[in-house]
Amino acid sequence: MTQATATHVAVSLDEGLSGATRVYFIVGDPIAQVRSPKGVTAALREAGRDALVVPAHVAPDDLPAFFAGVAPMRNVDGVIITVPHKFSAAGFCSSLSEEAAFLGAVNTLRRAADGGWHGGMFDGTGFVAALEDAGCDLQGKRALLIGAGGAGSAIGQALVKAGVASLDVRDNDAERTGSLVKRLAAMQRGAVQVATADVDAASYDVVVNASPMGMRADDPLPIDVSRLPSSTFVGDVVTKPPLTPFIEAARARGCKTVTGTQMFGRVCDRMVDFLLDAKA
Repeated sequence: MTQATATHVAVSLDEGLSGATRVYFIVGDPIAQVRSPKGVTAALREAGRDALVVPAHVAPDDLPAFFAGVAPMRNVDGVIITVPHKFSAAGFCSSLSEEAAFLGAVNTLRRAADGGWHGGMFDGTGFVAALEDAGCDLQGKRALLIGAGGAGSAIGQALVKAGVASLDVRDNDAERTGSLVKRLAAMQRGAVQVATADVDAASYDVVVNASPMGMRADDPLPIDVSRLPSSTFVGDVVTKPPLTPFIEAARARGCKTVTGTQMFGRVCDRMVDFLLDAKA
């Protein structure tokens, strides 16, 4: 990087930054992989808000101390939540959106009128919007969801609401998987069940990896792609690397894909709308 380029980057980051700047945190463990600080800061500024999103690496045991610390900071207007805190962060909210209450998980918090936090969840609706952008009509489709964590739970709910005929869910945590399947099945909007151990990728029209698999170079693929038909839509929530081995393998099979980056764009839109809600 030349000195001129470095100066330009520094000026861009500092532009408009002052004591009046509103602060938003994004909290996770790990945190280095997230795209939100840059993307959400840009979106907030484009919407006219003097704002900055700051990454915070907080371990699960330290989450109560984090919320106790930011609660009295009057220039902190919101908190974005990422892995592994989406379930536990819901417990720090004084109110929840309908989706967040159903899932017991949040990915975005804004200040509530009582000074507490109002939590929302947009991973699911954002991911489904990205699928639809790519030309995927979910109505009547057979879907496989890998991962029943915070993002996976939200995506599962959104897939069911979007009209999939069936949804199979697979996760290493049997209790978490069973709980999610039970709640989604209770919606009575399609068949929902736990995926079998020997899941056959050829049985599905849509396959979504909502697990962290793919973040590390030595991670295995979420499923065996050798039998994926080219007609299958394949999605991945992982944003770093931008093209995961799973997405690359699916594309090699001729599948249409949705990346974590594409998902992030649609989730970001919803998070910013939520954070800037004029009624709040």
